[in-house]
Amino acid sequence: MDVSTIKKLTIIIPCYNEQEGIKTVLDEIPHKKLNNLGFSVETIVIDNNSTDNTSKIALYNGAKVIHEKKQGKGHAMITGFNSIPKDSDIVVMIDGDASYDIKEVTRLIEPIESGFADGIIGTRLHGRLDISSMSSFNRIGNWFFTFLARTGYRTNVTDVCSGFFAWKGEVIQNLAKHIKSSGFSLEMEMIVKMARMGYDCYSVPITYNLRNGSSSLKPLRDGIKIGFTWLKYLTWNQDYASQKKESTEKQTQKEVSAEKVSSSQDI
Repeated sequence: MDVSTIKKLTIIIPCYNEQEGIKTVLDEIPHKKLNNLGFSVETIVIDNNSTDNTSKIALYNGAKVIHEKKQGKGHAMITGFNSIPKDSDIVVMIDGDASYDIKEVTRLIEPIESGFADGIIGTRLHGRLDISSMSSFNRIGNWFFTFLARTGYRTNVTDVCSGFFAWKGEVIQNLAKHIKSSGFSLEMEMIVKMARMGYDCYSVPITYNLRNGSSSLKPLRDGIKIGFTWLKYLTWNQDYASQKKESTEKQTQKEVSAEKVSSSQDI
């Protein structure tokens, strides 16, 4: 294969105490199939202050490990996004608990490769869902939040709480600049902001199994945060957000400059 035609796939995996699942995820990445499709693969594990052997297992199994001390999936993913190689053609996010089947990654990247979509979300609700992998309460909540996103933001996704995403490299580089969520409202924020930014996002059915290890998700508390995130960005605008950020940075620079002047005058 001509080296110039090789595309880069970057897989980012946020982890907090996932020693029971991370080896399975890394072992089952379909490297041969992806190589045959013309992809080189880089895997980045973001260890979110784990107290178990997640990092050691990830390193032993060939992943690059980055540490994020601030607790919360959102913090881990922001660090992960900032670590994505600039030459990544496609970026994939998947949880490290082995509840999602990484072998199905080609199903997510095909619509992006063909030019059909800018981003793809793996949908559990329309896929093969292990009956014990999601409680009835969580399933109803997910249906409700998905309905809100589809009606409020006119997005064509069918699972707004999924942890299995794929994006064009340039899409996630742009989106990452605007991510603020620190916890499990991350997925809702990414989906609604992609909709507001005009990206074409769709869902494909995936398999969802019972996770390995315990979950740090608190359904009621995190559900409230997800609902608030949906409401918060109903009037969000990318251009306004960028202008506001630029204005804040300029104000900070002015304040720093003023402090330097004041300090020099005192001397």
